[in-house]
Amino acid sequence: MTESTYRIQGATGEWEVVIGLEVHAQVTSQAKLFSGAATAFGAEPNTQVSLIDAAMPGMLPVPNRECIRQAVRTGMAINAQINKWSRFDRKNYFYADLPQGYQISQLYHPLVGEGEIEIVLDEKNPGSSTKTIGIERIHVEQDAGKLMHDQHPTRSYVDLNRSGVALMEIVSRPDMRSPAEAGAYLSKLRTILRYVGSCDGNMDQGSMRADVNVSVRRPGEEFGTRTETKNVNSVRFVMAVVEHEANRQVDVLEAGGKVVQETRLYDPDRNETRSMRSKEDAHDYRYFPDPDLLPLELDDAFLDECRQSLPELPDAKRRRYEEQLGLSAYNAATLTADAETARWFEALLAEGARIQKKGDGDVAKASANWLLSELYGALNRLGKSLEDSPVSPQAGAELLALVADGTISGTIAKQVFEIMLETGDSAPTIVEEKGLKQTSDTGAIEAAVAKVLADNGDKVEQYKAGKEALFGFFVGQTMKAMQGKANPQVVNELVRRALS
Repeated sequence: MTESTYRIQGATGEWEVVIGLEVHAQVTSQAKLFSGAATAFGAEPNTQVSLIDAAMPGMLPVPNRECIRQAVRTGMAINAQINKWSRFDRKNYFYADLPQGYQISQLYHPLVGEGEIEIVLDEKNPGSSTKTIGIERIHVEQDAGKLMHDQHPTRSYVDLNRSGVALMEIVSRPDMRSPAEAGAYLSKLRTILRYVGSCDGNMDQGSMRADVNVSVRRPGEEFGTRTETKNVNSVRFVMAVVEHEANRQVDVLEAGGKVVQETRLYDPDRNETRSMRSKEDAHDYRYFPDPDLLPLELDDAFLDECRQSLPELPDAKRRRYEEQLGLSAYNAATLTADAETARWFEALLAEGARIQKKGDGDVAKASANWLLSELYGALNRLGKSLEDSPVSPQAGAELLALVADGTISGTIAKQVFEIMLETGDSAPTIVEEKGLKQTSDTGAIEAAVAKVLADNGDKVEQYKAGKEALFGFFVGQTMKAMQGKANPQVVNELVRRALS
């Protein structure tokens, strides 16, 4: 999909959608942004709350160095400007789950400035054109707590476990023009965060969520009035919000109404957004510098350590897989789209190169094809993820090595793999115990070929009369007669010799 192809056709003409995302990503750290309280997911309510998180009088916040480090590393991963000097501000508002009565954030002097993320416009065709989405800023702030509402209409409970947890708010430019682009951007951002290790990206657990800003306009005109749909917790829902909200705004405008700047909520059960409150501006929050916190000043040694700690990022890894390993654009993109998949493939590749005593490039294609087709197919069937795969990278490499050296055929390898999944035994053990070794015994194969040709004399005559497609039939029948244990190259050679 390209930027110009997504339009909403209204009764009075075409409309263009303009999208920006504000992504709140929970920083991967053992403690909160300004306290030593734990951040583990799923803990009992109010068991991870310090006096600072509960806003007890006289408590002073102290910045968590690791949270700042992770935000800086994230900024570096998207080629963003890192501000050596930044400052915390107080954002004043009342929520029942915000005990301080304000949120410590960064409005005027954020830790990370402008950056960018490149997305592929057609995910099914990784070699297609790309688009760069601008990042306006990344600022660090503390999360609020959580309200839980009882079925009783007058009772609510407050859980402060999340209060004070470190968040990175990653604010994009309004550069996206379709639901697909918004989905591709959010997916790519999550991939980068997982590679860097600065956020686990688990949207279903609330550690990454998006505020979706949507407006519509006539193509080429000024931006329209935008709405903000809060706390959307999946890529699919973000795309649904864009589509629903854009169409809703078009309906409002074409009916002669005006779009109101407001905050909205998304109801996934009804696939619709609804009004939550009027949209506040910055002055409504009465921002001012936090008097309890000194500005953050980063030195070159700290920045160098952050930069050197970064892993190979997905775009660079994808290019390496294509250029150095010779993988197709699709396989390279698929293998690098998820950090865990890339790590598993790297381990499989390293084991394969060690066992076969070859370079990575010599074993890469077979490894990629097996991982993406055979292993993924089996895991989907079993309802498992790569993390709990019953076959390890070493076991997979041993199986592929048996195919590479001619010990077993590709057909036998599929049988061996199924046994590996069931028993956990290694491929060499299974092949030895089941007597599955491939044979290159020309005498036995020649006898099988002779019998196949003798039993199919009519087809031999057809082949000699010019129906060359029957060659595959003779090879297949020979392999069947040999129970799949014959070396396919030898079979091809002997069948061709017998027919000629």
